[in-house]
Amino acid sequence: QVQLVESGGGLVQAGGSLRLSCAASGRISSINGMGWYRQAPGKQREVVATITSGGITNYSDSVKGRFTISRDNAKNTVYLQMNSLKPEDTAVYYCNAAVYSGILSFGIYWGQGTQVTVSS
Repeated sequence: QVQLVESGGGLVQAGGSLRLSCAASGRISSINGMGWYRQAPGKQREVVATITSGGITNYSDSVKGRFTISRDNAKNTVYLQMNSLKPEDTAVYYCNAAVYSGILSFGIYWGQGTQVTVSS
């Protein structure tokens, strides 16, 4: 089994910064793609940023230039540095990971979510 544990959420004023972390643990042989998603009240979950095992990144247009995704493969951890935060960034943020646990064993795993609230 694989677990993803997020940390770093909280309350911040508009224009401020937060850094989210997500550490994967358990039966892990390797991790392919990792990503951050968010879900605001009354809205569907949306992708924020993704990163491949080789470090190729992709961002939603709404966060491009403000957020940076990175990962530490040795620690099985993905980060999301969020700068110039806006009230519309308020949401529960989830990380996910595509994990190989052994030969022919592959799964997509999600963290429990961490709340980010940006006040105006």
